[in-house]
Amino acid sequence: MAERIDNDPQETQEWLEALEAVIEFEGTDRAHYLIEKMMDRARRSGVNLPYSSNTAYVNTIPVSHQQRFPGDQAMERKLLAYIRWNAMAMVVKANHRPGGVGGHIASFASSASLYDVGFNHFFQGNDAEKGGDLVFFQGHTAPGVYSRAFLEGRITEEQLTNFRFESDGSGISSYPHPWLMRDFWQFPTVSMGLGPIQAIYQARFMKYLHHREVQDTEGRMVWAYLGDGEMDEPESLGAITLAGREKLDDLTFVINCNLQRLDGPVRGNGKIIQELEALFRGAGWNVLKVIWGSGWDALLAKDKTGLLLKRMEEVVDGEYQNYKSKDGAFVRKHFFGAYPELLDLVSDMTDQDIWKLQRGGHDPRKIYAAYQEAKEHKGQPTVILAKTVKGYGMGEAGEGQNATHSQKKMGLEHMRRFRDRFHIPVSDEQMEEIPFIRPAEGSEELNYIL
Repeated sequence: MAERIDNDPQETQEWLEALEAVIEFEGTDRAHYLIEKMMDRARRSGVNLPYSSNTAYVNTIPVSHQQRFPGDQAMERKLLAYIRWNAMAMVVKANHRPGGVGGHIASFASSASLYDVGFNHFFQGNDAEKGGDLVFFQGHTAPGVYSRAFLEGRITEEQLTNFRFESDGSGISSYPHPWLMRDFWQFPTVSMGLGPIQAIYQARFMKYLHHREVQDTEGRMVWAYLGDGEMDEPESLGAITLAGREKLDDLTFVINCNLQRLDGPVRGNGKIIQELEALFRGAGWNVLKVIWGSGWDALLAKDKTGLLLKRMEEVVDGEYQNYKSKDGAFVRKHFFGAYPELLDLVSDMTDQDIWKLQRGGHDPRKIYAAYQEAKEHKGQPTVILAKTVKGYGMGEAGEGQNATHSQKKMGLEHMRRFRDRFHIPVSDEQMEEIPFIRPAEGSEELNYIL
């Protein structure tokens, strides 16, 4: 849609200030009602209002409505670093063996924080009063789930070492596979597309049990972790209208939008988050976008002209992917450099400061706020569209690279950089053996995760 020219900025500002006053003194519900009434009157008066199912390319939950993160961020960051390391190590070690069994490093690297917040603060185990939550894990992220289970003492080092060598009973399966690991996985989610459609019908069945007083399932949740490329599978979107129609508010999709699929960009010349938002909103879902990390909050607050938001809207996914394969100087020049005012906005920031501006799917505070909103929301299923970087932390070995999906090996130098980036307690002398990391029994770290 072509950008309209503001012929009367003063009048525009007066309308905006009036809206802000309604929000401040009468609340968002009243503001929503007034906007709906004005749109209805405009249509009745012959104004052709263009339809758009998209919202701005920013986080759905504003900072002012963001619920406080309850965890120990330093402790959780340390434990997640161990989980990241073990997930990478098991794939690399497995592929040092003859034949090369495959595996995926980059998928979990991008979604690690999405899982971590769920495990630490939301997922209910089978010992919960009304039963546990049901979680559909994205297939390619299985190494990360195994890695956490190793820290919890549920999987042995021998099993990690035998990743993808499960046939003799001492290893673990490539993907979530209840037939091979019936005491570990709840649901099979590979091939791609199985997870989302199963999750919808599972959530529907839980509502069925509850409404017919067969079982009290109130408060139990169904979580489905999916990839943005996976959403092109016909099964992924095939039943989303059923979920909206049945008002399955016990269902949450978490879509890891790292912008990359098996063989390249998901939507190089478009915006997959905006596309999925339109589809799910049209199907009656509650849509929460988690696009920008906390570092962007101050910049957005300082952006009085709206140019930063405009720039966020006009950049396509292929460019966003390219930024994360470069460095802060490149981002300054090619993202902020599009407008002199944006360069002024970041003039007091170093290139390293700019490079540290995270995407929302790597920020536990933003993720927690979205999960809490999803859990409390009633009358609709929720989809969380979290923007991440594929291969996050892999550096030149795969961060933001087109080929990173199938990356299963890392050289010693790349592993050293990975270790240094996440402060992993592994010495140079230990690097050759790629050891698994687990806190000592009785340690503060282990007590926290258990």
